[in-house]
Amino acid sequence: MPLADRERDRFDALLEEALGELPDALHDLLDEVPLIVVDEPDDNMLRDLGLDPRDPASRTELCGLHTGIPDTERGVDAPPELPGDIHLFRRGIIEQAGGWGRVDWDDRPGDDRVYEEIMITLLHEIGHQFGLDEDDLDRLGYA
Repeated sequence: MPLADRERDRFDALLEEALGELPDALHDLLDEVPLIVVDEPDDNMLRDLGLDPRDPASRTELCGLHTGIPDTERGVDAPPELPGDIHLFRRGIIEQAGGWGRVDWDDRPGDDRVYEEIMITLLHEIGHQFGLDEDDLDRLGYA
């Protein structure tokens, strides 16, 4: 089910609000690591993660994805590489916030749940850029 323009616009406004709350150091990181926001992961991303692109549930279970080499694994003697990127997936985040079709975009608690999931996912993926693994992120509350 595709997002309506109204839902996409509201999500993006909440994302901009979340980005505005990040400390300057994280803004500097996002200047170097692109943040890409799309409705859902593409088939190749799903396959790379071992998920079946034909399964509709696989399109909503993923909230974000970090690709590339974490900062902690880059060496001064390594060949230059393109930066990784951080993907946020609107549908997965909305599903995590309460479910597709059940988030009331005119209701502030609905907005708050989506905002919270955006922030958790954003910090989770930024954590991967800084070399944190899933256990680290879970301990920090960003799993």
